Amino acid sequence: MGLTMRPSNPALMAVSRSLRTDRDRLIEQWSRWIAGRVAEVPHVRTATVERHLTLLVDILIESAGPLRRRVAQLWFTASEVYGQTAATRGLAAGEVVEELQQLREILIHHLSETVAGLPPRQSMAAVLRLNRILDRGISHAVVGYTDGLFETLLNSRGVPIVASEPAEDEVLQRLEQLEEELAEIRVVQ
Repeated sequence: MGLTMRPSNPALMAVSRSLRTDRDRLIEQWSRWIAGRVAEVPHVRTATVERHLTLLVDILIESAGPLRRRVAQLWFTASEVYGQTAATRGLAAGEVVEELQQLREILIHHLSETVAGLPPRQSMAAVLRLNRILDRGISHAVVGYTDGLFETLLNSRGVPIVASEPAEDEVLQRLEQLEEELAEIRVVQ
């Protein structure tokens, strides 16, 4: 990879520790919110969406720690794939943005005490860093959504693809690749 690992500032490490500690709760809360607004669709199973949410949270945790430079491109790619999957799920462009914005709200509620306990300058830096990561992820998700929608329209002439067709398999295959890439980055640590 050629990238060296730099020590993280204490504020980002505190954020990363807090996220890592409550990882499962964050994922469950985000997943429940998404499931509450969108009924199961035949295009992508709920379990697959939850798996993608888990991957995004795991990458976000690493983005606040010493592996932040190594996972940056992975965050962009995973966000883009999330956008492509949202198109396959039949969401509107604004809905994929709203789903990722919900992660921001969950993080604000979850990290408020951690950030409030930091020195003001460090807390501001940590909040800005997380917001920048999320904003860039949203941008890449929109690009992925647009690409996915365009590809779906070209390949199926506007006819939705059902889960038994290649869409679900392609999403799962791509998720597996991204999960393996994250695991490799963590091992190199």
